[in-house]
Amino acid sequence: MASVDRYAVPVDHVEWAIPGAFDTVFEWEYEDGTQALRRLYEKGKNLQWNASSRIDWSQDLDPENPQGLPDEAIVIFGSPVWERLTSKERATVRHHVQAWSNSQFLHGEQGALVCTAKIVQQVPSIDAKFYAATQVMDEARHVEAYARLLHEKFELAYPITPPLRRLLNDVLSDSRWDMTYLGMQVLIEGLALAAFANIRDTAQNQLAASVNAYVMQDEARHVAFGRLTLRDYYPQLTQAERDEREEFAVEACYLMRDRFLGEEVWERLGFPVEECMAWASRSELMQQFRSALFSRIVPTIKEIGLWGPKIRRAYTNMGILGFADIDAAALQANDEAVAQEFDARRDAASRST
Repeated sequence: MASVDRYAVPVDHVEWAIPGAFDTVFEWEYEDGTQALRRLYEKGKNLQWNASSRIDWSQDLDPENPQGLPDEAIVIFGSPVWERLTSKERATVRHHVQAWSNSQFLHGEQGALVCTAKIVQQVPSIDAKFYAATQVMDEARHVEAYARLLHEKFELAYPITPPLRRLLNDVLSDSRWDMTYLGMQVLIEGLALAAFANIRDTAQNQLAASVNAYVMQDEARHVAFGRLTLRDYYPQLTQAERDEREEFAVEACYLMRDRFLGEEVWERLGFPVEECMAWASRSELMQQFRSALFSRIVPTIKEIGLWGPKIRRAYTNMGILGFADIDAAALQANDEAVAQEFDARRDAASRST
């Protein structure tokens, strides 16, 4: 069955062309770079994996709650709309909400695949080109894994949401290489890490948890790649240039905060959309969840030097400034350790059968 036949809502096109122009840079200095990037490149080479064999695809999803997630993760949980639903209707909501969420992961990973290929062409450092090439393979693997999860297990998918599409359009159409890093490596990947962690750490279904754990092992390196590159580059820019990038980061964060309201799901299920959206926007639980999604972004933004009054004021208004002092390197190390724990449990289960 084709992907278009699995979409919960009709799609007019299955391709999206973004016009743009940027310079492709060849670098003849092959010793250029930093030891930190070289080490990351070595790690990227050593930690390549095969989504077909590392993940146990024989596991099934529960049709009542595919990933085994708590209902509190659904943005309309506790609302009058939710309270009116029967048990069967709630099971349908879980299926659609989780398929919708994983669909956005899938589309975002393809965005990362294209962005990283663009970085290989654009970035002037040879070490950055080397590492970005390993990330291209990572992102292809992530697209493969989420597509397989949706097609074979959920048998349901959703098109890309307008906020994510708009952000990808802005990132891919900008001719400056650092804006691709900022938009994808720091902002989109950072938000994805927090969303993946929520599923990895709360899902009762081991297939769903393992997909996210293994993807996170790669994504943590990708955010580190953006952090290492931009923290060296941004001090070289003028204040006006840094202000422009702060403005972009603020707008992108507000845009991404609105990604998780699920408007398409409520329309598809025939629910009162405005009522559902209003509840999701007011819900204290949802506000906490949306704030937590920025736990991986804020410390990186601070470290790369985009920490002027405008961005601090915006983050204060969003209730996320407190994440600034999180140890991003420690989070990366934990993401790698958790993936290894999943490997150990998989191997133990294999030996016992």
